[in-house]
Amino acid sequence: MSWILTLFVIIPVLMLLGLWVAKNDNQVRGVMVAGSSLLLAGAIWLTIYFIQQRQAGNTADMLLSATTMWFKPLNIAFAIGVDGISVVMILLSAVIVFTGTFASWQLEPMKKEYFLWFVLLSIGVFGFFISIDMFTMFMFYEVALIPMYLLIGVWGTGPKEYSAMKLTLMLMGGSALLVLGILGIYYFSGASTMNVLELAKMHAMPLAAQNVFFPFVFIGFGILGALFPFHTWSPDGHASAPTAVSMLHAGVLMKLGGYGCLRIAMFLMPDALTMWAPVFLVLTCISVVYGALSACVQTDLKYINAYSSVSHCGMVLFALVMTTQTAITGAILQMLSHGLMTALFFACIGMIYHRAGTRDVRYLGGLMKVIPFLAVSYVIAGLANLGLPGFSGFVAEMTIFVGAFQNAGMFHRVATIISCTAIVITAVYILRVVGKILFQKVANPKFLELHDATWDERFAIGGLIFCVAGLGLFPLFFEKIIISGVGPIFSHIIQYVPTIGNL
Repeated sequence: MSWILTLFVIIPVLMLLGLWVAKNDNQVRGVMVAGSSLLLAGAIWLTIYFIQQRQAGNTADMLLSATTMWFKPLNIAFAIGVDGISVVMILLSAVIVFTGTFASWQLEPMKKEYFLWFVLLSIGVFGFFISIDMFTMFMFYEVALIPMYLLIGVWGTGPKEYSAMKLTLMLMGGSALLVLGILGIYYFSGASTMNVLELAKMHAMPLAAQNVFFPFVFIGFGILGALFPFHTWSPDGHASAPTAVSMLHAGVLMKLGGYGCLRIAMFLMPDALTMWAPVFLVLTCISVVYGALSACVQTDLKYINAYSSVSHCGMVLFALVMTTQTAITGAILQMLSHGLMTALFFACIGMIYHRAGTRDVRYLGGLMKVIPFLAVSYVIAGLANLGLPGFSGFVAEMTIFVGAFQNAGMFHRVATIISCTAIVITAVYILRVVGKILFQKVANPKFLELHDATWDERFAIGGLIFCVAGLGLFPLFFEKIIISGVGPIFSHIIQYVPTIGNL
């Protein structure tokens, strides 16, 4: 059965071949719809299968696991498997790829070339989440990053070349740190395997080596997760990226950062948390509040959402460093929630920009009257973002802050209270923008001629709204899946740092 996981890489590869031979736009669209539908169906099947296996009593750390040796001298293997965390991340990725296909339905020019790079990016994302070998994870991580330069530099807007280069250089810098960290873990653990599960069981890495290489891995992944002060690539990259790329970038790609911090840095080097947790707790707390405050002073809709993403992704890292089971579970819920609601946000913003020709809130107004479907969708995205009960944001943020406050240490509780202020700040900039661009008088007479969302745009947005509301209304369904993956990781970490919350 393990071959099923490889389909999440094989299907996108077949999509690349299909796009390569496609003769016109209709064939390109057909390949994307067929491929993304198969990926979504596979992700749904995988979720159902995972639940059935757990209910049947299968307690293996990873399901559908398999290992094929690639390079014996360095013990590099194509090792795959999924737990509850991987399953929900694969499901999120499939939803974003599927809806992103329809969000890019009318993209011009070079539709075929655009989707070729878009699918290559998705290969990296899916491959990363099914891998349990450090080198294989890093390889897919790089595959996911490389297409971003061309997707932004060619099909982006504004200062796209600058944004693409800045993003690429900063993320490649993070990759350099990851190489050092991964090699450090491998050699100081005995140089016998790169399998994450085997390394965790061995726990052979000396404390001194952990203290050295932990920040390499955490910062390397944290850069992709918009860790302060390495976040500056994110707003520029988001603002210049095409709509579907922003959706996949913020919705899924940034989640690789939090996933890697938990799966490699914290899981394989738990002893180092005692030394480094306070440092990264301060940095992540700054990310949460600084991102929200920065969003308040922006006038570009994409920059507002980009800084909002810095805040919400900072909340993921903040929850991980808190190192309680509830907080870590909240971090995964936040990754899932933010992926869906920020994809919805960027989809709405891209469609508004395509019609109005501007994203500047100072020149927008009265859109509720002329494009009501997109306006209402934007309101729903905003309400989810500020954590309104009934939407995914509320569930994730409450789980994080409840879990964070479980720490007995005064330092942790003060940091939690400070981070909670981001909820209020988020409400400020969301409600301000909604009131300005939707409910004031029409800012430009030409806006009266705008047409509302087309069928393909409604389909993409409707699917994302369904997911955001579904996670908010039925959180326990996903929480049970996530806890099954968080539990073994937390149990492993806490046996080495049982008093981390009492600093």
